[in-house]
Amino acid sequence: MFTLTRDDGYLISTDPGLIDLDLVHRWLSTDAYWALGRDRETVVRAFAGAIGFGVYRPADGRQVAVARVVTDRATFAWLCDVYVDRAERGRGLGTWLAGAVRDHLATLGVRRIVLATNDAHEVYAKVGFTPVRADRWMEIDRREVAVSPLTSKDQQGRPPLTVEP
Repeated sequence: MFTLTRDDGYLISTDPGLIDLDLVHRWLSTDAYWALGRDRETVVRAFAGAIGFGVYRPADGRQVAVARVVTDRATFAWLCDVYVDRAERGRGLGTWLAGAVRDHLATLGVRRIVLATNDAHEVYAKVGFTPVRADRWMEIDRREVAVSPLTSKDQQGRPPLTVEP
């Protein structure tokens, strides 16, 4: 298990017992453009098959951010589902979390980490992420409705997805 405490008391931990999956599900399914409508069971399975990083507030231990890493723990990792609670944004937690993930993966020997973002390039650039060459990457996208991260509309041009709380 990995833990790191910031000078102001915020804690990062990979302890799966600390991650509040109900809270993470709410964040992702209702407020994260890449995961709108994701069901709770999918969130549970996704975190069970990955390394989850939680960030916890010093005053009360409440979870305020999350990241998920899909990795072989040897050569490659995909950083995804990075989310900082709206009330905690602006404190540098996202950059701190991304840097901690990078550093922890380095201790495992992981030399390549990828991620996808629509709007947080500057957060990740601060810890060393750079754009990838588009001519190298390919994908198979089997989602029923593939959502464009640029418009939040599906590829048939229908209106943005919405989720009722």
